[in-house]
Amino acid sequence: MAREAALAACLEAVLGNRSSANRVFELLEPLAGQEEPEDIVSAARICGRLFGALLERGELFVGPLPEQDASLGESYSAQDKYRIWMRHRYRDCVGCLGELMGHEAFQVKEQALCTLMKFVELEAQYPLIKIEWKGTLTFPCDLLKVVVDGLLPTTEDASLLISRFQEYLEYDDVRYFVMKAVTASIGQVMQKTKERPLPFYQQNVFSLISPINMPNKESEMVKFMVKQDNREELKFSKLQAHRQVFQKMWLTFLKHKLPPGLYKKVLVILHDSVLPYMNEPTLMMDFLTVAYGIGGAISLLALNGLFILVHQHNLEYPDFYKKLYSLLDPSIYHVKYRARFFHLTDLFLSSSHLPAYLVAAFIKRLARLALTAPPEALLMILPFICNLFRRHPACKVLLHRPAGPADMSEDPYVMEEEEPSASRALQSSLWEIQSLQSHYHPDVAKAAAVLNQSLSEMEDDISGLLELSAAELFDREVKKKAVDVPLEFEPVRGLFGKKNDIFAEHFSLD
Repeated sequence: MAREAALAACLEAVLGNRSSANRVFELLEPLAGQEEPEDIVSAARICGRLFGALLERGELFVGPLPEQDASLGESYSAQDKYRIWMRHRYRDCVGCLGELMGHEAFQVKEQALCTLMKFVELEAQYPLIKIEWKGTLTFPCDLLKVVVDGLLPTTEDASLLISRFQEYLEYDDVRYFVMKAVTASIGQVMQKTKERPLPFYQQNVFSLISPINMPNKESEMVKFMVKQDNREELKFSKLQAHRQVFQKMWLTFLKHKLPPGLYKKVLVILHDSVLPYMNEPTLMMDFLTVAYGIGGAISLLALNGLFILVHQHNLEYPDFYKKLYSLLDPSIYHVKYRARFFHLTDLFLSSSHLPAYLVAAFIKRLARLALTAPPEALLMILPFICNLFRRHPACKVLLHRPAGPADMSEDPYVMEEEEPSASRALQSSLWEIQSLQSHYHPDVAKAAAVLNQSLSEMEDDISGLLELSAAELFDREVKKKAVDVPLEFEPVRGLFGKKNDIFAEHFSLD
């Protein structure tokens, strides 16, 4: 408290009398980062008050800043010399605050961030550039770049500090210039890595850009930090310009190789938060193709983006269903992303215009893989297969083929065939489902037996079954109420019928 009181007294002295201007160094000294975190926070807060007041009072030099030594010449008035000198101290303060955004104490990082953003707001109102003509942009882009660079360290996770920054992205102009600054940062940082991922840096970039809420209409862009008289004429007031910068930022980010875990995070939000706000969504084709080649869950999520490009943006991608078919292997019933896999597969196979041979190949492959699937997966996949039959009645030949193969060795279906059209699925039958009708779990046997009957027209809702786990299935069985089972059709009235009753009367112990 004593240190803060001393700093406050120093602040009053500097603001009260220009002859005490040199005492500004007492305020800047703690910002070197060698003090206790509490003292640094106090110094940053008071420096914010000092230079905020100087900006409002117009006591910082406006225009291109001369070198400090050059400003001592006779060509400048005493007032200009003071303003130039104090502008240099302001620049020193900004530099220190930018470095403090990498301090080990979060309270110091947060105070540095908030002080810098206060300066951004004040410089927007009281610009330090000369306005040559009406309509000159006065947004402090260079100062905002210091903030963005501080939010994107290359050696540590800055997600907590980034979450603190999100409130500023609600301003349309701040969001616009942050996206431009991020794009420039990615170009500068990633070109030095020679295609090697930078996990911390790329994760920080994703944490910063993924929550960005883009406006849907130009009429929604009403919240600006800069109060410009002719804002309507400036680029950052146009939705098209916002989308152009947004698209360039994402394409710049995704053209570099990502850490494996980050591919999943990007692909999960791509279809909802990125593609709808791009001017040319088909430019994502290269990234999605590379992501598909990685395999596993990443391939599936990449197919989701490709599906959107094919159906909504007329992209030609003839191997889409072949790639989806190749993802069907024994692991799909056991992996943790099983629910999302089948949710997306259900979406991809929802069209009733798909050829029968293609759907039959998917049905047959899923049924074959079901022979080794756990019960909780079977309770989901059997209604899934039933829904495919409802959408594509031509595939019911797989159910009603009396002269079908007697066992697996006679089955014409070629499981190893990568091309669905050459798998000969339509010449086969679903003997696998018949086998599951004898499954040890009664619920599975019951679900498999549904295919013996005429299917209703209404599809089964499988959304509640996608997340079903073995533990939930066990709990369901344990909580089932026991049902009284009759042992005889008629209750017995004695060992020998009525005679037994008479015998009991004569030989009663009474």
